[in-house]
Amino acid sequence: MTHTLPMVDVRGVHKRFGHIEVLKGVDLEVARGEVTCLLGRSGSGKSTLLRCINQLESIEGGEIFVDGERIGYQEKRGKLHPLSHRGVARQRQSIGMVFQRFNLFSHMTAIENIVEAPSGVLGLSKAAARERARELLDRVGLGDRGDHYPRQLSGGQQQRVAIARALAMEPTVMLFDEPTSALDPELVGEVLGVMRDLANDGMTMIVVTHEVSFAREVADTVVFLDGGEVVERGASAQVLANPTHDSTRTFLARVLREDPQ
Repeated sequence: MTHTLPMVDVRGVHKRFGHIEVLKGVDLEVARGEVTCLLGRSGSGKSTLLRCINQLESIEGGEIFVDGERIGYQEKRGKLHPLSHRGVARQRQSIGMVFQRFNLFSHMTAIENIVEAPSGVLGLSKAAARERARELLDRVGLGDRGDHYPRQLSGGQQQRVAIARALAMEPTVMLFDEPTSALDPELVGEVLGVMRDLANDGMTMIVVTHEVSFAREVADTVVFLDGGEVVERGASAQVLANPTHDSTRTFLARVLREDPQ
């Protein structure tokens, strides 16, 4: 694929749950190597948008492309047809996702959690997958925790294992859905530190977060959603320092009042 294409290209996406329209024609472009933070009140559609990109939710209208490939559909004889389950699974391999909750397998050690998908899905040998897993644990600062079970790890450590597990599939883009919201305040920094390192390494990232300080420091672009629509977007420094939309100003004032850091 040509590198002039956006890594993620969301065009006019609509999504509804019953009678509630959650996404109302959302457009979003994320360049290769760019970090985009999605901000907005609860219920504004941020997490739903991530889930649509990763095909955890279907869309009712619009198009999504990742690395130039249409997500969820293939074109045959001029018509679009939904991908098979196998086709969806193949596309998901290149999209890493980290959730609010860590979703680790409780009966597996940290390293076993990381090895599971590369060996079972990508077909890596157990030895190669374990070597890769140890490298990733080192990368997230948990090289000495590989044999620990989730119950033996703090929330921040579990989330770092979850990040390593997503990276084990060698994704082209990483999606983070409020990855620190379930953590005690003193553990937030260690997870954000790993995400900073990923950004510095050139990983394309879309991050749903209320951590304005992280967005200010790391994000290239900030996109503000309100009521299922993008109401403001721009360079992070510009949007966070001089928001133009009333909803953005109100949200930032409240968040900064709660957490002046």
